Amino acid sequence: MFFKAVGNKEKLPISVCILVKNEEENLRRALPHLSTFEEVLVYDSGSADKSIEICESFGAKVIRGDWLGFPQSRKKLFSLASQPWIFWLDADEVVTQNLSEELKALFTQDVQVDGLELNRMVFFLGKWIRHGEWFPDWNLRIFKSKDWQIVNQEVHESVHIPGKVTRLKSILEHHSYKDWDDRRTRAEKYSALWAKMKSSNGQTVGFGEEYLRASWRFFRTFILKGGFLDGLIGLKIAISIASEVILKYKKLRLLSSK
Repeated sequence: MFFKAVGNKEKLPISVCILVKNEEENLRRALPHLSTFEEVLVYDSGSADKSIEICESFGAKVIRGDWLGFPQSRKKLFSLASQPWIFWLDADEVVTQNLSEELKALFTQDVQVDGLELNRMVFFLGKWIRHGEWFPDWNLRIFKSKDWQIVNQEVHESVHIPGKVTRLKSILEHHSYKDWDDRRTRAEKYSALWAKMKSSNGQTVGFGEEYLRASWRFFRTFILKGGFLDGLIGLKIAISIASEVILKYKKLRLLSSK
């Protein structure tokens, strides 16, 4: 089944879906770039800042609810989409002008695919990260709203669809971390979720495994994937990624020993 595209003067038949909690800074950056989409849906799980006010000022429809975990919260939000296509967007991502124009061009004809993958590029500490573990970073983000399935992982959940998927050329901006402290805080949070998920599946940690895995990740990120081409920040990112691996497996070891 194909969806007939809209003309250039109309909005794209896409529901942009965003999970939100205390994201006012990111929302001020992201929402001005979404005017070309027919619908913007926001699921707010208890913001104490101005997130809801900002969303409503840009015409977004805000759904308030309890935090159900990433997979279930996303399922609930996606199920409310009124448009034939869904755009999974995180609050710290920005739709570039090039991406918007590419989508407009695509939707001026019958769209003969079922999903679109986007390549995210991280902007961190004033620099675009073009190599290493963080780029390229392809994600299935735009898909038909009638046929999708969330892969139930609390960490790095994904969406699965039947049918044909293609990749777009334009970049999706990713403003993932404010600074190194923010990255460390996120690493603590996600490593705990990851360890809990793996422990519940019965995974254990071998002797010295965390250090072997961390060494490999550093080598892969900095050498094989060209992280060194980003200079000093590329080195720091590679060290940070390796440190996160150690953190994850140490937490898994602790849970497995209980």
